[in-house]
Amino acid sequence: MAKAEVLVLVGRSGSGKTTLVRCINRLEFIDRGHIYVDGELVGYRLHNGKLVPESEWAVAEHRRHVGMVFQRFNLFPHLTALDNVMIGPLRVLRRSKAEVRGEALALLEKVGLVDKRDRYPSQLSGGQQQRVAIARALAMKPSVMLFDEPTSALDPETVDEVLAVMRDLARGGMTMIVVTHEMRFAREVADRVIMMDAGAIVESGTAREFFLNPKNERTRVFLSSIL
Repeated sequence: MAKAEVLVLVGRSGSGKTTLVRCINRLEFIDRGHIYVDGELVGYRLHNGKLVPESEWAVAEHRRHVGMVFQRFNLFPHLTALDNVMIGPLRVLRRSKAEVRGEALALLEKVGLVDKRDRYPSQLSGGQQQRVAIARALAMKPSVMLFDEPTSALDPETVDEVLAVMRDLARGGMTMIVVTHEMRFAREVADRVIMMDAGAIVESGTAREFFLNPKNERTRVFLSSIL
């Protein structure tokens, strides 16, 4: 995919969407094919034409450039919102606390939560926790952001606040791969939409093409069931 592109993956539960994004971040193993991020093979190296797993150190280096936001927020419960955002740059990148703190506050401002910087996850709503999780991923300055159904665990009234942050990221040129059931978001924001079924891509096109003129019967059935 191209830099600054927003790619949305859709399909029924169990179709392989989450597995695909987890492979990009080497949270799942692949047994054939190749995945590249910024021109680099992810999690493996080629030896005599075969994939050989990279070391854990090399995998960790790769993950520094790939931000991921999960269905469940995965915040550290014993850390404040600010400390959750700061922990990656401090622990992994070994950057100075003063510099990291300033950037973390700016990211919390970006997601509309700078006033909640001293709150713990248990003191935040689900939507607020997910916005902190987005800020935490952005703190590592990733090349691409992966979103695995980021609104599926939220109450309906908090979904829009998370999608608004994601729209702002897209407008700002962030490269994004988004697994979602939010078709309105896909229509409005996606540069390209991919339909998956049984672990395979069955349709790919612009958002306009995908929603107005789907070519695959499985895509048409899927869209008719949810729209």
